[in-house]
Amino acid sequence: MSSTNVGLSLVVLRNIPLFSGLDESELERLSRVALRKRAGRGEQVVRAGEAAESLVIMLTGRAKVTNFDEEGREIILAWLGPGEFFGEMGLIDSSPRSASVIAVEPCELLTLGKHEFQRCMQENFQVAQKLMQILVRRLREADRNIESLALLDVYGRVARLLLDMSMEEHGKRVVKQKISKQDMARMIGASREMVSKVMRDLEIGGYIICADDVITITGA
Repeated sequence: MSSTNVGLSLVVLRNIPLFSGLDESELERLSRVALRKRAGRGEQVVRAGEAAESLVIMLTGRAKVTNFDEEGREIILAWLGPGEFFGEMGLIDSSPRSASVIAVEPCELLTLGKHEFQRCMQENFQVAQKLMQILVRRLREADRNIESLALLDVYGRVARLLLDMSMEEHGKRVVKQKISKQDMARMIGASREMVSKVMRDLEIGGYIICADDVITITGA
């Protein structure tokens, strides 16, 4: 890896929450073994079932974590953006990849091999602690999603998804992340037609306002 790439990787690693507690020497060591890669839109970054050999960190772009049900229908498990990572589960228990990750936008990635990741975990308690906190958060989110599927109708699932995706801006909750109704359906276990109907009903009822690719939740 060139010195320029090492310098760029060092800057990137310093701003990733998982490695935020590391000292400069440890960050520099990781930057020398981390590899930078690119993935085009629609490209499969990792495939479910393959061996887990590296931790992958998103630098730019957006990707979806996806799998398929018994009938071959795609299920979107999560969305990933800059600063987020994936592939840690297989590095911890040596299991194959449990899901596929597909770039939905051109992405730049940083990969850290299994050996270096495990060494970093063993020698830096703060990294292991931060990883446990992130895994617990993901588990809570998974439990929440399972609860939604079990207890809420499609209206409730769409409403919860919009709230989970929203952020506060000028005293309002807005969803700026572009997401198709088909992808929404794949996230909540419903048909695209039903999601379209629910979104239309919510807009007619004044609960949401859709304009310029932004959804504003009014709470009417």
